[in-house]
Amino acid sequence: MPAFWGIAVFRWDINIRESTILGLVGAGGIGLKLPASPNTLAWSQITVILLLVLATVVLSELVSARMRHAII
Repeated sequence: MPAFWGIAVFRWDINIRESTILGLVGAGGIGLKLPASPNTLAWSQITVILLLVLATVVLSELVSARMRHAII
């Protein structure tokens, strides 16, 4: 059972990161708004989007690390 939950938490962390990349290429996800922002020169919007993506990835990494530590 610990192996199952360890893999599930690992996949959750990977899915957060993949949704960012998928949004950057236009397939939806966390990074969806990012490609349109440089066209309108909305640099403050780009900064906020990148900071939110970074915060989301760091937070998900912290949560998954704590969950893995608790499980294993």
